Amino acid sequence: MALPANGQTLHVTEGLGLVQSRGGEVIEIRPGDTIYTPPGEWHWHGAAPGHFMSHLAMWEALGEGQEGPEATWGEHVTDKEYRAK
Repeated sequence: MALPANGQTLHVTEGLGLVQSRGGEVIEIRPGDTIYTPPGEWHWHGAAPGHFMSHLAMWEALGEGQEGPEATWGEHVTDKEYRAK
């Protein structure tokens, strides 16, 4: 789970994954998929059950004069959240 200050871009390179924004549906992501989450949007991402996933997670550093973390890492999602579809 993350709250990137300037948004986060995920690019799946291998495997099968899942991504969900708070209150949204769980979406399958596959190699070649690129997902963008805007600044301050709570989300989680990871491999789908029984699969692996490799991905690039990219976010920008804060601008000059800005303070705070580039991302806020949260607790693991529950099994119920992970398996929701």
